[in-house]
Amino acid sequence: MPSNELVLGINVTEDAEILQGQAEVHKTIFAYIDSLVLRSAVELRIADIIYSHGQAMSLSQIALKIDSPSLDIMCLERVMRMLVRKKIFTAHCNEQPSGETLTLYGLTTTSKWLLHDQELSLAPTILTFTDLSITKPAYEISRSIKEGGIPFVKAHGESIWEMASNHPEFNSMFNSGMAAITRTVIDAVIKGYKDGFSKLEGSLVDIGGGTGKLVANIVKEYPHLKGINFDLSHVVENAPLHYGVTHVGGDMFKEIPSANNIILKNVLHNWTDEDCLKILKNCQKAVSEKKGKVIIVEVILRPERHEMFDDTAIALDILMMTNTIRGKERTEDEWMKLLKEAAFTSFNIIPLQSIFSIIEATS
Repeated sequence: MPSNELVLGINVTEDAEILQGQAEVHKTIFAYIDSLVLRSAVELRIADIIYSHGQAMSLSQIALKIDSPSLDIMCLERVMRMLVRKKIFTAHCNEQPSGETLTLYGLTTTSKWLLHDQELSLAPTILTFTDLSITKPAYEISRSIKEGGIPFVKAHGESIWEMASNHPEFNSMFNSGMAAITRTVIDAVIKGYKDGFSKLEGSLVDIGGGTGKLVANIVKEYPHLKGINFDLSHVVENAPLHYGVTHVGGDMFKEIPSANNIILKNVLHNWTDEDCLKILKNCQKAVSEKKGKVIIVEVILRPERHEMFDDTAIALDILMMTNTIRGKERTEDEWMKLLKEAAFTSFNIIPLQSIFSIIEATS
């Protein structure tokens, strides 16, 4: 056979590559179906139904547990077929005494993340980030590229923070989705940085810490640390009391309390490089006297790599582009550039069992 695999006038290699290209385009076109079918499973609480049953269930058994007087079991079967294909659920054929074959659906390690009432659940996150209010700005990407402006503002007439302030239902949904992510991050941070926390001394200030849950969990595990939760005054005024944690109100763009150590979790990706530089310089100033550490918990983009969370990281960067005011995820080089400009001289990256990593910075 010729080296170019030309057979009867057809270049087999070229045609196979063209066909593969077509397949990739089709897969991307219909990717939204994946996330919306997953949303339907969360809304119907299918994982919860199987979990409560304690073993795999037939389609009719699942249907009986869904609160609906007119359930379409054929649609449910087609949804389950797709979710099984995506390895969200398992499906096993079970031969009955009558000779009939019955399909039984079970949980996987993936579907366990869909359970609503578990400490580590992504069900609220799925409902938040597949909501029309969050997906609608993506339709404005091309217009924003041509005209400038923020896709979220073009879609809704206000920023995401204004929407959260003006619409309590959206605010509640968004906070619920973010809180679910935060719980998984806290778990990953405490497990992944245990050697780091054990060596820290004195105070640990959580910048933009909200209600103080992160620093409270750290202090609970490492009671030798003095926890300080630092956020805007109106935020910390409503924050619950946590043992070993003091709430302090202020503006991170103006001044940060003097500290032995600082932690920032998912704060900097909300801001431009210029704003990040202001925050990091204030952090550097706050720890410089005591020669402490600044611990940054963020995504590190690796565009050329194709490991477990890399595709999601790229998608998150687009989410930041569409839904925030110039927020973004950053590559390792971009993080290092920012930290050097903020007068940090030493950096160390610690991967976590998560999409996030820790960047230690000292001066």
